[in-house]
Amino acid sequence: MLTELYLIVYMENASVFATLHRVKRVWAISSVHGASARLHKLHKQLEKQIIPGDRLVYLGNILGLGDEVRATVDAVLSFRRAFLSQPNTFVHDVALLRGAQEEMWQRLMQLQFAVNPQEVLEWIVKKGGTATLDAYGGSLNEVMSAIRQGPMAITHWTNKIRAQFQKSGHQQWLSNLKHAAITKGGELLFVHRAINPERPLDAQADVFWWGSQIFEQIKSPYGGFTKIIRTFDPKHQGVLEGEFTISVDPGHGESGPLLACCIGIDGSLIETLEA
Repeated sequence: MLTELYLIVYMENASVFATLHRVKRVWAISSVHGASARLHKLHKQLEKQIIPGDRLVYLGNILGLGDEVRATVDAVLSFRRAFLSQPNTFVHDVALLRGAQEEMWQRLMQLQFAVNPQEVLEWIVKKGGTATLDAYGGSLNEVMSAIRQGPMAITHWTNKIRAQFQKSGHQQWLSNLKHAAITKGGELLFVHRAINPERPLDAQADVFWWGSQIFEQIKSPYGGFTKIIRTFDPKHQGVLEGEFTISVDPGHGESGPLLACCIGIDGSLIETLEA
């Protein structure tokens, strides 16, 4: 009954949730963080491992930290097209999730609406957002100057950076990122960072990107899902499998590798690829 209720919520919020159909296995890709060379290597491995019935989920954090941000987005979109070109494969067989880096970038492009834009900018810089700003022709000094001048100057700057981002061709990608993904039968739930087990799926809000430090302590089923899979672990402990959760965060972007984990429809961790 709980699974049916969550599926109803899910279907009613299709604009922010992705549904994976006819699933046998799902390849879940950890935070990429602007490392296109490593992503290409991982994609090459995936090409040899993908079989009919496999589905693909990028768990977020395509942007940020690395110096190949634009090339990384292009690599994701290119591999998505190649994946969807396979026989009997459809657009809903790939899910692209919004990560913390994408959420920060969205907030940066709306900086004029922030109550305290200086604090927001400092927070974004601390979290590694400068790499994305540089990638799309922005300047940290320029936005800081705009903040000092006030709301009109900030609006002028955000309009400029938004136009530069749209020119790159990546706005449609950003606008269509999903908050979470589930398999159609309600077996698996994919998120970026966490869920709050006390809230329904459509009331998680920012928890998907910033919340709940109790992911590892989830000891009972949530919404009837067999497994919840996420990529961002504040401790970067690698691949951790619990009874109801799988965490995939080897610390890529800092010192760890980039991973793709193959997860069965029953929630089993089948295989892990590394680049």
